[in-house]
Amino acid sequence: MCVNKGIIFDIKHYAVHDGPGIRTTVFFKGCPLSCMWCHNPESRMQAPQTITKELKLDNTTRTTKETVGKEMTVSEVMTEINKDIIFFEESGGGVTFSGGEVFQQDKFLISLLAECKKSDINICVDTTGHVSTKVLKTAAPLVDTFLYDIKLMNDDAHKKYCGVSNKLILANLRFLLESGADVRVRFPVIPGITDTEENLIQIADFLSEYKQIKIDLLAYHKIGRDKYRRLGMEYHMAGVQQPSAKRMQQIADFFTSKDFIVKIGG
Repeated sequence: MCVNKGIIFDIKHYAVHDGPGIRTTVFFKGCPLSCMWCHNPESRMQAPQTITKELKLDNTTRTTKETVGKEMTVSEVMTEINKDIIFFEESGGGVTFSGGEVFQQDKFLISLLAECKKSDINICVDTTGHVSTKVLKTAAPLVDTFLYDIKLMNDDAHKKYCGVSNKLILANLRFLLESGADVRVRFPVIPGITDTEENLIQIADFLSEYKQIKIDLLAYHKIGRDKYRRLGMEYHMAGVQQPSAKRMQQIADFFTSKDFIVKIGG
């Protein structure tokens, strides 16, 4: 992948759940994980994809095609980001690079990080942590805050539900925390999978040696379910219900009791 070009599948302006303030969130295409609950399945394949959309009008269903993902240059992405500079300044916001997994296109990402730094734009990187530690070390000085996903501590369970081992993910999290990087841990609450007592305790134990850890609890939802059908992909979460507000608060209370700084939502 050329340093100057990458594949982007969405750019969301005025985002308020991807870091502090009002932000522009840039979604990179491509991800090495295959989390069963992923609400952006169109982000997994790095190449652009054609999906089918059905539009119902006057009792008539019409089928259209839509391409997800397009090649963009660093300059084109920066043009979109710079549209929101005034909102960044007024709200303490900035840009968030998300995915997919942003480090699948690491050279393109690092070029964008460097350009944002030139303009003193606050940068968040939302990552699964499944990236070469060497690449992460190169990027880290350019990033203000990492939004870092932690899903399952048991490696076999992580392979089952996410498709890859978690060993590199946990090693990279240790590196960032020990290097003094600003990290917000993002924990997806998936009933019966990630919210088990065993998993919660193991996460708390792993993070216990680090002070002032911030944890965002992200509730599972079914918003992306129809995308699987349109992409011809199997949806594995049909029988799973969204966690209740009571359950989310219980988990928040558990982590708070362990002296973590907890927020429900992104």
